[in-house]
Amino acid sequence: MKRTSYYNAVAQVHDQWPIKKALTLSDVDITHPFLTLSRQQVENHIVVYMTPQQNEQLRSDGQVSFNAQDDDTGEMHIMKLKWRGSYYNLIGKWGKIVRGKGLDVGQEIKLRWVGGCLHFSVPQHQVVVVPPVRTVAAPLVHDHWPIKKVLTLSDVDINHPFLPLPRRSVEDHILAHWVPQEREKLRKEEQVDINARDYDTGDMHVMKLKWRGNYYNLIGKWANIVRQKGLGVGKEIRLRWANNCLYFSVLHEHYVPTPSARDNWPIKKALTLSDVDTNHPFLTLPGKAVEDHILFYWTEQGREQLRNEHQISLNARDNDTGDLYVMKLKWRGSYYNLIGKWGKIIREKRLHVGTEFRLRWDSGCLIFSVPQ
Repeated sequence: MKRTSYYNAVAQVHDQWPIKKALTLSDVDITHPFLTLSRQQVENHIVVYMTPQQNEQLRSDGQVSFNAQDDDTGEMHIMKLKWRGSYYNLIGKWGKIVRGKGLDVGQEIKLRWVGGCLHFSVPQHQVVVVPPVRTVAAPLVHDHWPIKKVLTLSDVDINHPFLPLPRRSVEDHILAHWVPQEREKLRKEEQVDINARDYDTGDMHVMKLKWRGNYYNLIGKWANIVRQKGLGVGKEIRLRWANNCLYFSVLHEHYVPTPSARDNWPIKKALTLSDVDTNHPFLTLPGKAVEDHILFYWTEQGREQLRNEHQISLNARDNDTGDLYVMKLKWRGSYYNLIGKWGKIIREKRLHVGTEFRLRWDSGCLIFSVPQ
């Protein structure tokens, strides 16, 4: 992870909208009304401006109420922000807003926090992507794969076989080509059968696409595909929708992370509100970062133990002080939690939102540091 970012709170200008989102299928589903927002955006541009009391309520109850104003109409609503771990949901009157403003997939909603109130707006005269009528099937272009994913440990676990795919990718590059009736079926039943073709071999499979809120799972014959193609951590799978079928392909070459040097920190993270909560102490780390830069150096037995037990003890050393800790790495599916002595580390190093935390694996030990 090369990018390092620090957040500095700045006064918001009236015409500045720091949070912008193109609405997805689940965002406009009035049977389960909620707007999903990324954790980093919410904590950087909303939570940081809330009162200490609101912050404490959010931390202890997992949700907080506040006023929300539709800047297009001036209407006020009482809504709730609900913490879901790696993201937040805006709930309360969201179903009413979807209906009242006639929101649809692809429309952009803008949000900002000003004067103790959440303001939102949906620009008019937007160009909304309308799914094409499939009277003529588009030819499959060999070198065009809009969805690409480097497989992780959980992706190739044949004991719990599923391939999670980001919601935005699925809705932009798969569901956008479906007719409204197909999308409505997925919305109501939360899963739908699809034909899937292995582009490398020509084999056909009947699979299921299952909606899981913030992402989609591809299930059905996934375990067979993992075994038959010998899929492992680091291999890249590519997908696209064409001719009413999901095509997939696996490149022969695969990604191998470069060994971390002594002075190299491949994992860097700006701490969020949930990372520094001493009441529920855990550090959340992205699945790909952990698997590329930590698990990659483990023995097969160590990875197998983590896979079977979903957590494993490890030694961790504070590179700044030399202190040693026995901690646990917990597998949570698409991400990992570092637990054990994390609350103690927060207090002793006085960690707070926006602090950069750096990690690397070296000589059988997790090394971490906080730049001064």
